[in-house]
Amino acid sequence: MGIPQPAFYIFKCEQSAPPGMPKPSCVTPQTQDLFQHLAQSLMKEGIIGTVQPIRSACMNRCSSGPVMLVEPGHTMYVGLTKEKIDRIIAEHIIGGNVVEEYVINSELWDAPISPAEMKKQMGR
Repeated sequence: MGIPQPAFYIFKCEQSAPPGMPKPSCVTPQTQDLFQHLAQSLMKEGIIGTVQPIRSACMNRCSSGPVMLVEPGHTMYVGLTKEKIDRIIAEHIIGGNVVEEYVINSELWDAPISPAEMKKQMGR
């Protein structure tokens, strides 16, 4: 029997905008330890082997940050804090129920569009 693949991948945005940039940043002095908290929480729960935390670059939802994307499911969580991450791990990752109140607004994260459909819309 081979090594099982992870059941979940959690992409945590680690983008930090340079000082003076008008766009918000997912990593600030107040939020710089959220990825470490995520990884440590997964280790404490004993599930790090089946849940892979991944440091991500910008996911273009800066105004909603800090953000993280849980796959499978395309679930984008926003406005993260350590407490929210702990609840997401307990209820979504372990419990199987998306924490709807932390999910990004559908105005900012609508259904995906296929590359073929995107090309059609662009007239190419």
